[in-house]
Amino acid sequence: MVKKEDFFFNNNALSAEQQEEENDHGDISRSDFPPNFVFGVATSAYQVEGACDEGGRGPCIWDAFTHISGNVIDGSNGDIAVDQYHRYKEDVELIAKLGFDAYRISISWSRIFPDGLGTKVNEEGITYYNNIINSLLEKGIEPYVTLYHWDLPLHLHETLDGWLNKEIVKYFSIYADTCFANFGDRVKNWITLNEPLQTAVNGYDVGTFAPGRKEKPETEPYLAAHHQLLAHASAVSIYKSKYKEKQGGKVGMTVDCEWAEANSDKIEDKIAAARRIDFQLGWYLDPIYYGDYPKVMREKLGHRLPKFTEEEKELLTNSLDFVGLNHYTTRFISHVKESPEEGDFYKAQTMERIVEWEGGELIGEKAASEWLYMVPWGIRKVLNYIARRYNNPPIYVTENGMDDEENETSPLHEMLDDKLRVVYFKRYLAAVSQAIKDGADVRGHFAWSLLDNFEWAQGYTKRFGLIYVDYKNGLTRHPKSSAYWFSRFFKGGEGKKSKSD
Repeated sequence: MVKKEDFFFNNNALSAEQQEEENDHGDISRSDFPPNFVFGVATSAYQVEGACDEGGRGPCIWDAFTHISGNVIDGSNGDIAVDQYHRYKEDVELIAKLGFDAYRISISWSRIFPDGLGTKVNEEGITYYNNIINSLLEKGIEPYVTLYHWDLPLHLHETLDGWLNKEIVKYFSIYADTCFANFGDRVKNWITLNEPLQTAVNGYDVGTFAPGRKEKPETEPYLAAHHQLLAHASAVSIYKSKYKEKQGGKVGMTVDCEWAEANSDKIEDKIAAARRIDFQLGWYLDPIYYGDYPKVMREKLGHRLPKFTEEEKELLTNSLDFVGLNHYTTRFISHVKESPEEGDFYKAQTMERIVEWEGGELIGEKAASEWLYMVPWGIRKVLNYIARRYNNPPIYVTENGMDDEENETSPLHEMLDDKLRVVYFKRYLAAVSQAIKDGADVRGHFAWSLLDNFEWAQGYTKRFGLIYVDYKNGLTRHPKSSAYWFSRFFKGGEGKKSKSD
């Protein structure tokens, strides 16, 4: 196992400054980033909009999934969520007051095409997104728009088996084309898919996310991933051929990755850690940059991993203007013959994820979610890895943050004083700044999340927001200490650590 003191002494990827940060809370200011670096906040449609049966919106797979008992820990759903559908002007005003440059939102596919098929556009949905886009621009906030953040129209799942059917590529293309046509005169930064790995694994392997399938884990997650990649490539092709010259925008895709650090100097642990990264990043980026899935995935999965035609490879090649990276945490990785985790995806990796140093100390301070530990050096390593492996593409950190436990008995002022979140962002932003100095082409950072919201299978039990939402009292918004920290940070110099931190 890894000894903490040896790791920081011997690990050349960490600078003296970074090692020092392990002993304090970081020392970071706006001037540590390029002048044009984008600082934003992020949300997704199902998690914040609500208005599930208003404005012509059709049902999505999460509407169905959350209404099945036992699927969400607190029995909740996103029917109302935090009601951004009706309160977007208030939320845009908050973003502006705090001083963020950009807001990453997602569009609900079933708000544009209620059945997902693309036969008839829902004009009320077009109007809603025009309104929020225009409101952002009026305040000088750049919209970054994700086309798919997990909320597949329910009709496509019920009639086509959703991402398991190649026909979905056609329907996603129609939807993407419609969004480019209606919003692309003002939206210049598009993200086709958010975390397609989570859709594939949690939706079609372990079944903890909508649509909750786990009947054929040995094939379905890889098929879902394959079709998501083809949908992405098709949408990018449409943008390049029909819109790019006139609109001048960029299209990327957001992948998620925990950093995987070998748990020892043993060759099998080092290989296992590299394999873990291939199964996360390589699954989606290798086909785009190298024309096929990683060799280790082919070896481990064999015929279960679909193959690309030559035409598909051509469509996928270089189909990214930027890489979006969602990163929260890091793990040590050991090689094992049989993974202790559920799911074919994890078992195929023959590795174990470990959260402790050799002496038993946690890898980092734990947040509310069982999977989330504060390990700022991990984000630097992921960014540098992407830069090395994929020829230094432009990267936006499209999600990064931590959660607090919902506590109905704590007074409001305690819930608003989120000291650990302030420390988290100081240290992670310091690591992002260091990655830029290392040479990684990182162009922006989006904090997850603007608001406390519906956190998928965790419901409303976890709070990721910079802004506290009072679920008991009319969904009132209250900025937390972290929101005010960012506001001071943007004004220059006040992101520095203080004696009270």
